[in-house]
Amino acid sequence: MWWVIGASANLGIAVAYVGISLAIAVPLIRDHQLRANRLGTATAVIFMTCAVHHGGHTVKALIPFLGMWHNLGISTATGLYTRLAWDPQAVVWDTVSLLVAIYYFSLRRTYAPLMQGAKLFEDLRERQRQALEINDNIVQGLAQAQLALHLGDRAESEEAIAGTLAAARHIITDLLRQSGSEGMQFAAGDLRRSVPATLHTG
Repeated sequence: MWWVIGASANLGIAVAYVGISLAIAVPLIRDHQLRANRLGTATAVIFMTCAVHHGGHTVKALIPFLGMWHNLGISTATGLYTRLAWDPQAVVWDTVSLLVAIYYFSLRRTYAPLMQGAKLFEDLRERQRQALEINDNIVQGLAQAQLALHLGDRAESEEAIAGTLAAARHIITDLLRQSGSEGMQFAAGDLRRSVPATLHTG
């Protein structure tokens, strides 16, 4: 009975999509980013509407077993037609969709720090904050070191450079922690630069 497999797969897809939608929406609600982070909110809504769509297929297929639908004016023929729509090709596709949904949800648990809703859809304000932090702690530190060097104060220049390097390390460590990359194992070449570093002199 192909419809039984199809209905079960659609039920599984609906449950997985609800879980994914909540995994995105709950952090956004907790951080009050539903309106500010429109991409995250729209993604959560898309998964929820897809969950309703797939869950609806399962409900329709079960109509012949649920006598209460007759009181709502819904014919059992609707359920029978829904069952007939599940041919082997449709069942295979629904099963693949279920496996993909489960795999996606499993990745969210494995890379939890990266995939939590508010961090998965990092907004422009956070990027601006990071840019300002880099400017304040690194660019201004280097400018101070350059000025001290021009004034012949080598000790102050070295102190400013050391402080700037410490600030740079702190910022990079913080960014890696926010992205969930800190402590992860990478294969050789995974973090290779796309272009070599360029040092400007003179």
